[in-house]
Amino acid sequence: MSASSAFSDEKGGSSSVGEPEYGHDPASGGIFSSDYKRHDDLKEMLDSNKDSLKLEAMKRIVAMIARGKNTSDLFPAVVKNVACKNIEVKKLVYVYLVRYAEEQQDLALLSISTFQRGLKDPNQLIRASALRVLSSIRVTIIVPIMMLAIKEAASDMSPYVRKTAAHAIPKLYSLDPEQKDQLIEVIEKLLADKTTLVAGSVVMAFEEVCPERIDLIHKNYRKLCNLLVDVEEWGQVVIINMLTRYARTQFLNPNLNECLLEEGGESTFYGSDADQDEDEDEDKKDEALSKRKPYVMDPDHRLLLRNTKPLLQSRNAAVVMAVAQLYFHLAPKAEVGVIAKALVRLLRSHSEVQYVVLQNVATMTIKRRGMFEPYLKSFYIRSTDPTQIKVLKLEVLTNLASETNISTILREFQTYIKSMDKDFVAATIQAIGRCATHIGEVRDTCLNGLVQLLSNRDELVVAESVVVIKKLLQMQPEKHSDIIKHMAKLTDNIQVPMARASILWLIGEYCEHVPKIAPDVLRKMAKTFTNEEDIVKLQIINLAAKLYLTNSKQTKLLTQYVLNLAKYDQNYDIRDRARFIRQLIVPTDKCGALSKYAKKLILALKPAPILESPFKDRDHFQLGSLSHLLNTKAGGYQELPDWPQDAPDPSVRNVEVITLLERVTKLTSVPEWTKCSSREKRKEKKVEKPFYSDSEGESGPTESADSESDSASSSASGSEQSGSGSEESEESEERSDSDEEEEEEEEEAKKRKTQKKEPIEAVQQSESEQSSEEEVKKRKVSIPPPRNVSESESDDDDSPSDSSQDSESEDSESEAEVKKKKKITPPKAPTKPVKKEGKKEKKEMSLLDFDDFEPTPSPQVTPVGNFLSSSLVTDLEGLSLTDTVLSPATISPSGSLKSYELLHRITGEGLWVEYCFSRQPFLPDPHMVAVQIQFTNSAATEAKSLRLEEAKLQSGMRVKEFPEIEVLPAGESATVVMGVDFCDSTQAANLQLCTHSRKFFVSIQPPVGELMTPSFMTENEFKKEQGQLMGMNEITEKMQLPERCQNEHAIVQRVIAAANLSRVPCGSDKECRFAGRTVTSGSLVLVTVATKESGPSQLTINCEKMVIGTMLVKDILLALTQ
Repeated sequence: MSASSAFSDEKGGSSSVGEPEYGHDPASGGIFSSDYKRHDDLKEMLDSNKDSLKLEAMKRIVAMIARGKNTSDLFPAVVKNVACKNIEVKKLVYVYLVRYAEEQQDLALLSISTFQRGLKDPNQLIRASALRVLSSIRVTIIVPIMMLAIKEAASDMSPYVRKTAAHAIPKLYSLDPEQKDQLIEVIEKLLADKTTLVAGSVVMAFEEVCPERIDLIHKNYRKLCNLLVDVEEWGQVVIINMLTRYARTQFLNPNLNECLLEEGGESTFYGSDADQDEDEDEDKKDEALSKRKPYVMDPDHRLLLRNTKPLLQSRNAAVVMAVAQLYFHLAPKAEVGVIAKALVRLLRSHSEVQYVVLQNVATMTIKRRGMFEPYLKSFYIRSTDPTQIKVLKLEVLTNLASETNISTILREFQTYIKSMDKDFVAATIQAIGRCATHIGEVRDTCLNGLVQLLSNRDELVVAESVVVIKKLLQMQPEKHSDIIKHMAKLTDNIQVPMARASILWLIGEYCEHVPKIAPDVLRKMAKTFTNEEDIVKLQIINLAAKLYLTNSKQTKLLTQYVLNLAKYDQNYDIRDRARFIRQLIVPTDKCGALSKYAKKLILALKPAPILESPFKDRDHFQLGSLSHLLNTKAGGYQELPDWPQDAPDPSVRNVEVITLLERVTKLTSVPEWTKCSSREKRKEKKVEKPFYSDSEGESGPTESADSESDSASSSASGSEQSGSGSEESEESEERSDSDEEEEEEEEEAKKRKTQKKEPIEAVQQSESEQSSEEEVKKRKVSIPPPRNVSESESDDDDSPSDSSQDSESEDSESEAEVKKKKKITPPKAPTKPVKKEGKKEKKEMSLLDFDDFEPTPSPQVTPVGNFLSSSLVTDLEGLSLTDTVLSPATISPSGSLKSYELLHRITGEGLWVEYCFSRQPFLPDPHMVAVQIQFTNSAATEAKSLRLEEAKLQSGMRVKEFPEIEVLPAGESATVVMGVDFCDSTQAANLQLCTHSRKFFVSIQPPVGELMTPSFMTENEFKKEQGQLMGMNEITEKMQLPERCQNEHAIVQRVIAAANLSRVPCGSDKECRFAGRTVTSGSLVLVTVATKESGPSQLTINCEKMVIGTMLVKDILLALTQ
């Protein structure tokens, strides 16, 4: 029997005696059996070589954990499978480890190295799970490891891993708050992330670690507002709550002027009886308004309101509630109404959601009553509602009551009083009392209705009615002496302490209205004094004191009797009250001066109570928060800031967008010592013109016949292209001015005729713009490129031939200056294998022409790096032509441009396609790798409509296609440049190459060294960065260098051939240092090659991305040792 069949027999119910039965039925008692043999079986399955058995074992273990079973004794057997290649097994192992990492810290610490290996796993889910497990181990010893892991994950190419890093930040902060500064750096980095998956998690980390650092939000504010719609739901809640607090500190109150107007209007209404007061109030209002500038909403304030409004339609109640509180706290009064309909929609949800929503609606209705008045019927109570929902709906209905709808609301209340839910009935009676208090027109109606309730059979209803009537009678007691008499008769029947106390207080307070009944009530109460509740006893003492002061003849003995009973009561409050009252009202020889004022003290007029909503002062808490729900400040609550008096500077939210020309000029401007006055003047004229034409596709072939033939030949042969620039510039010197004017007219005419067509020259133009000409421009902004390289630029210039002449003269001037100042005579360029004119061979090389040493885009080009001897390279390594250090990357060796076949001529039916990585910036998007593609049509017929289409790109990858090649004649070649964002991964970009009749599936796979761009830094900067990338970020390998690779130049050449890095100056002869950054994420890559006279050499790579570092070590080792 096979192992799997044996396992299935055991799972379905083995016939062996003593083994527990693992049935599929959850009610099966086998899982709770005391027989622990099953753990042995699980260990055997986990040690098996079959992934299916391991997977089944892990499923059973996770099921046991879900049932509350302790499986910690399986920890060693489970940890061994972390290295399992099966992804499903790995994921379940990490689920197990997350469960026991905090409880079994000692066991988890034993497998730290396993988790560190998991952080380098190619699968993003495994990397994220490893980080999650690592952050779940609550041991301070591993804080440095956790910090390194979080920093690494924050730069990971996968958004899911970066999201996990954001989740790990609060865990590390709670474990070691001293790491706050480093964590804030990681948060700042993650806040700049443009991925929606990360946004919510990093804002949550920001709220946990450094909510006071509002300056971190400034530059990311607009991005967060724009990403908000696409962020996952719980992330939206966090971001909206954070932005609410941010907006309260950065924008002005949109309702400030309205508040002033309302205050002025109210004072006029209430002060209309006194004309003088009215005039003063008017003057104050006008003065306040005159000082206040007219309000203009900040565009960023409007952006927040506009981008959150669509989320009112979210299916998630928390998101709707978050937007509602944002509008309530931030929006102008006229715009807040939009949230009412969304909140009313939530009342159809579960009772838990209703409870939270109604709490917030109850708070809103106090200040913005009109907002919910159209939806009055939505708050009517249903018999199926829980009591807490009924009470909250009552609260809302009471807040919404006005003169227009009070009759409808009171009819509803009459129905509610008949309910069987006594707590709800009591709340309804209180609501009637509040309506009567606020709306004078219905006070008598409400009072009569409550008096009728005094005859209700239910004692609780009667008691609550008495309490409410007592409060209403305080407003107009003289009109309602009959009601007081009626209530006095209820003392025999009502047993609820609060109701009895209310009746006694009313009789004592208004005893002059019932002079005959009050003494009799006191007599009855004195009989039952010892059996009453404490609250009733206190009111009996008060009643006795009041009657003694107003009717001492009838009540003197009764009062003394009551005070004597109270003197020996068990409750010390009652004993103290009795002594105080006796000294106050009974005159003795020792009584103090206070007894003279006893009558004024005890019988003073009491103000009528104001029946207010319990939600009146809750709006100082942020709506939707736990603190608002509990009406007390909860742990971690962030106070809602007050509006600022003056608007803070809005420019802090401006993100600097550097245009292409500004960036090139700023980064690679020509040094002062290479300029002369005439060049400055010419530069002033040219700098205003755009670097590129408005549209590359629109600028057709606009050159003369000579330049067209030159450019055609240059597209067929890259070597000719590299040398044609200087030839043509010399030819252009020999042209006359009249020829130049004629050419200009011809170019304009051709441009108009061929505006809609893009033959092969247009493709060459776009290719050359994005490749060789850009590098020339980077270092010599004022020197335009050769005419055959860029047609669109010659169109932009007023005189194309002038520009070429200027460039030639500028070259000669700069050469003379360089030679004069530096006194360096560059060697003459050796002859190329390509045929050239004699005068070209004689031309000397100037320091400013080192840009021409860049490998040109065509894969057939022999790079001009061959011009330079090793001694010249060494001499030039420390020479700075610009603000940055010149690196050998600019003098790339010939082996660096390796061509790869994209489409074979047989497969492509005569179309042969090759590609190479030009190592030049892809200017439309600096986060993309420039890929140069050469098409060769070896078929007998012309190829049409050559273009690329995306097909099944990996997650996160992006492609910028080259402009479509409309026609490629037979025997011709064309070179184009496209951009690919590989997301710092060596995974292939799968594409479709299309012609007018066929589609070919092709893939572009980059070596790891082509995913980088050179980074220029000094030796001190290199050492500082290297010190921060230690531990897991450092990989060291020893190697035996061959003899031909012992010298420094050979090492530099081979390392730069393997990876697109720049040389870093180094004081030691035994070390070569290189630096670069990954193209997509900008993660730092540092390479050090240390040679030794005796013994093996050492290669060290420090890289933020461990996966890239590991692959780069292999490539550089291969390059140095082969």
